[in-house]
Amino acid sequence: MKTKKLILSGLILVLIATSCKDYLEPWPNGNYDSENLWEYQNFVQGMINRCYDNINAYEVGNSRRNYNDNEGVYLDGVTDDAVITSSTNVMRRYALNTMTTSQDPLQIFWDRDYRSISQCNFFLQDRRGYNTRYMIKETYNSQVRTRLQGEAFALRAFFEWDLLQKFGGKGADGQMLGFPIVLEPVDVNAVINYPRDTYDNCVARILADCDSALKYLPLAHRDFLYPSGTDLTYLGGKYWNRFDDVAVWAIKASVYLTWASPRFNSGNLVARWDSAAKISKKIIDFKLTVDQISSNNSFRPANAVVWTNPNSPEIVFSTRYNTGNTSMERLFYPGGFQGDGGVGATQELVDAFGDENGYPIDHASSVYDETDPYAKRDPRFYSVIFYNASEAKRLSNNKVMYTFENANEGTAVGKDAAGTSAENSRTNYHIKKYVYMAVNFSDSPVQSAPHSKFIHRWSHFVLAFAEAANHVTKDPTVALYGLTPKDAIKYMRSRKTYDGATPKFTSADPYLDEVAAAGETAFDQFVKNERRIETCFEGMRFYDLRRWTTGDNAGEGNWESLINKPVHGAYIVRTGESAYDYDFTWEVEERKLPSPYNPIPYNEMMRMDQLVQNAGWPSWN
Repeated sequence: MKTKKLILSGLILVLIATSCKDYLEPWPNGNYDSENLWEYQNFVQGMINRCYDNINAYEVGNSRRNYNDNEGVYLDGVTDDAVITSSTNVMRRYALNTMTTSQDPLQIFWDRDYRSISQCNFFLQDRRGYNTRYMIKETYNSQVRTRLQGEAFALRAFFEWDLLQKFGGKGADGQMLGFPIVLEPVDVNAVINYPRDTYDNCVARILADCDSALKYLPLAHRDFLYPSGTDLTYLGGKYWNRFDDVAVWAIKASVYLTWASPRFNSGNLVARWDSAAKISKKIIDFKLTVDQISSNNSFRPANAVVWTNPNSPEIVFSTRYNTGNTSMERLFYPGGFQGDGGVGATQELVDAFGDENGYPIDHASSVYDETDPYAKRDPRFYSVIFYNASEAKRLSNNKVMYTFENANEGTAVGKDAAGTSAENSRTNYHIKKYVYMAVNFSDSPVQSAPHSKFIHRWSHFVLAFAEAANHVTKDPTVALYGLTPKDAIKYMRSRKTYDGATPKFTSADPYLDEVAAAGETAFDQFVKNERRIETCFEGMRFYDLRRWTTGDNAGEGNWESLINKPVHGAYIVRTGESAYDYDFTWEVEERKLPSPYNPIPYNEMMRMDQLVQNAGWPSWN
């Protein structure tokens, strides 16, 4: 029998005897080809297990399970929320349009996604993965093979959605395109030259894979969902970080939300908004009615998000976690606090946070004082950003570990001021979100906590529902699927901050009342700002700005005015004891992206002449 050889590296991955160990887990101890590996159930399961490792992989075989990568906080550095400190960082070069074809930071994700899709295709082809015998006991075997079959469909949908989100865009002929859809293993001897499918076809493909996954997966991996006495050897909470129905709903809701947005919905089809709202509401309800059980780790909508809890009830789907990791603290702390100061928040993001009563800082009723700009602010601000004269307080006893000094005074310069050190933020703001406030690198030993990436979480779908439902009802005070857009946002504005503080506007929220009464358009802008505040540094604003805008070239639509613009920091001068002058018009750098779309990787364009490059990247053809 002739051994099959399957290939897809970039778009081509070789799965043969000598390379099997690169993509299967656990690693083979001898020589196995794409036929006899089916005799070893551990290798078959390894196809699916390896795909989970590829999620959030910065490079193949090197999985980062936190936000300090080009899909997380560094991606915010290509928006108006953050500035990357290093002048050589490739994402900063992307933001400034100085990136070359050999520096493409997204090539690795194209490769990762297709490698993973190939493994799913190999597992799913002719139902061989489903028909593999995994366990001697028939009950166990049925449970394992059913779960793996559902996961294969879900993982393929996940990586297809990643391709569409990252590389979907308009071609030179004006057609909205997605990615090349590949549903079967590819023969190594075949000519590999795929065209991109239409954007709508790619959406249909992802949704179809989600629906296939839902036929096999359980509602959720929770022990309490099974009757008392059920044998949970291959069921329940031990599969927490793997796909279930709720995590698949998250993919569908995300796809519909983007597909409904102006850039990808030129006909303004309300049905797409409705689907996004309907599926998001299912996730909201699951957390409120199923996960809100009487236990120590049950979901409560008013509770704070704890980023260092890998079992947080906020999670819908997450990466596995790194134990005892301090990489986020090292990235965000300034040099004076033994950090790298790798990314800083912009003044634009700081200004997005309102005052302590919930009003925007430029509202007539705001108590914001520009001479004391960090006082009386929305408490969410204090849990997200370190600013001049703010204090890093130890979690256990609230004692001050470090005080930030970002001001100039005559010839003296604060130790954390921009430009003082290569390890200081360039905006005079440092990031607090995700930081475990027990980490002090002067301690011996240094305390640490787990870090993981909450890829999909409850808050995302509260925000998605509010945005989508508002476009369906045209009135944020009118209920859709039993919830009004206004009440959805109230969940976000009344929950505790990451520091555990409770906002003053938990019950009475006059600004929410005001903006909801103003109608669809005003409420839409309000929701977008709430989304910005809640999801900053999660790598989401990059794609939000694109889906909310229109136009592809200079002078078209509004994408240039909302994306390509200067970003600012705070230039601070100390004038006396605890007294400062602030210049918030201080320009740090200017975004100069050539297109609202990412480029198709140059190597793939050279390999396959049927590929069409996205608008704005003529030199990448």
